[in-house]
Amino acid sequence: MSTDDPISGSDQTLSGAADTTGMLQLADAPLVARYLTTFIMTALATAVTVGLDREVAIPNLSLIYVLPVVTAGAIFGLGPSLFSAVLGALAYNFFLTEPRYTLIVNDPANIWAIALLFVVGCITSAIASIARRNADDAILLRRQMMLIQTGSHEIGRANDAKTIVSAGANALEAIFHVPVIVMELAEGGVELVERRGNLQPTELESEAARSSLATGKHVVAGVYPFDASRFDFWPVMKKDAWQMIVGLAFLPQRRPCDPGIMVDVIRGLLGAALVGEHARRFPSRH
Repeated sequence: MSTDDPISGSDQTLSGAADTTGMLQLADAPLVARYLTTFIMTALATAVTVGLDREVAIPNLSLIYVLPVVTAGAIFGLGPSLFSAVLGALAYNFFLTEPRYTLIVNDPANIWAIALLFVVGCITSAIASIARRNADDAILLRRQMMLIQTGSHEIGRANDAKTIVSAGANALEAIFHVPVIVMELAEGGVELVERRGNLQPTELESEAARSSLATGKHVVAGVYPFDASRFDFWPVMKKDAWQMIVGLAFLPQRRPCDPGIMVDVIRGLLGAALVGEHARRFPSRH
């Protein structure tokens, strides 16, 4: 007999998912906060550079400005990193090249030094930004896998159709952080059985849901003939037929590149759990 506690295991999964979510929050900080933090980091680099320049003669002192560029790229992305590169080049010109405290450059060698600093900053910011995106993708995937694991436990523990559907809706909301609806085929159309978020499906979206059920295929939001639909719809198999459907309302500017992979896992678990629940209720029919 296994000694694993599924509830405590689920709690650990949720804790791990929360940790990875926290790691992604810096990249999703408000735009003003990201640029202000980048400005402060560049200002600190300037203070260090000016202080060192007064005390000792260090060659290539301008490379200190690469540090905030890399940090901004790794944490906040390409925009703040490029912003830091521009600020660093201007600060180096203003504080460290003659005549000081102006943006005028008398020595052609300093012009090349400033230009090189800017180019190095741009290249570094691009590399750091790509590395951050790759790291974010890995963190997001790990978080989603944890939430799928938690969702599968909750769906598997549910002992009636309503609890199964509720657990599936919870899992989809946790994975994607978007409004979720679950609808079921009814006489004359579809009816809403679960909703997460504040979006109520319109008649057009109910029609899109019926179309998805009729064809057994994914219907994408904002695509003809359902141009005004806000929800993507995926049908769910129930009692050997497409009888239930899940809908997710993604923001167009933050739509995942391939949400169907994660949705397919949850809707597959939903369908299997609903078929199993039906078999338990009506054993003589199977």
